[in-house]
Amino acid sequence: MPLDIVVGFFLLGAFAQFVRSDLRLPSGLYQSCTIFLLIAIGLKGGVSLSKYSAATLLPQSLAVLALGALLPLVAFPILRWVGKWSRVDAAATAAHYGSVSVATYAVAVALLQSQDIEYEAYFPLFVALLEVPAIIVGILLARQAMGDVGKCRVFHEVTCNQGVLLLLGGIVIGAWGGERTASVMPFFGTLFHGVLALFLMEMGRVAAARLPDVRGQSAFLLSLGILMPLIGGAAGAALGSLLELSPGGIFLLAVLGSSASYIAVPAAMSAALPQANASVSITLSLAITFPFNVLVAIPVYLALVQHWS
Repeated sequence: MPLDIVVGFFLLGAFAQFVRSDLRLPSGLYQSCTIFLLIAIGLKGGVSLSKYSAATLLPQSLAVLALGALLPLVAFPILRWVGKWSRVDAAATAAHYGSVSVATYAVAVALLQSQDIEYEAYFPLFVALLEVPAIIVGILLARQAMGDVGKCRVFHEVTCNQGVLLLLGGIVIGAWGGERTASVMPFFGTLFHGVLALFLMEMGRVAAARLPDVRGQSAFLLSLGILMPLIGGAAGAALGSLLELSPGGIFLLAVLGSSASYIAVPAAMSAALPQANASVSITLSLAITFPFNVLVAIPVYLALVQHWS
């Protein structure tokens, strides 16, 4: 099962944390890497978006939105009745599992590119779309406990958070610019793998630093952090097959279904459900699900898709 070279940087960051090294990315550089990856993914998708008709993209987009709304409904009863969590904590955490991790998607794309495997170039549109429905479902699941939360503030966090804004902005600029984006692609294209490597090194350190937070509920959190990616990955792969995507597209949709947000959803939940325990949600998605996806799920998904295609 292949692992892309960038995964080695994730392991380096985790090792540095375990041995208590002072290795860490400056906060400004980490933020710059995040912005770079979001714009680079959006730009590439936008350039290709104009080549596809709305008749092709609309049904697929609606199906992907349905996937993003369904997964929190799977996670919520597990958290609520098996984990015995409060309604607010269960709803806020369930929302993480319908949304996506851009870093997980970037690792999957890097793996496909390293093996010259083609996929539908408009996938960044799906990444942007999947940021929204899970947040809405999470808020609806917790609506009885929300109290007087400003709806305008919540709407702003859902639609204008950094991840959605940069992804959609990159897509729009890429679709508008078309071939003119060639002037900036040497930067956003050639440097993609290098910036992703730096980003993953810091992610490895942060994930390892959060592992002690799972104590007390370690068995349940570990089980859920692995079970939900498997459920989401299977649902994504099944949907990709129904939509008759390419093997690379089926693989990417499985990865999107398998991933869990740790940027966009926490920002939206902090506005909509400030009483929710954000620490355990982020720990679950970042310290358990993200490493599982990067180290295990992504290569397994690709091997399975290649075997059955």
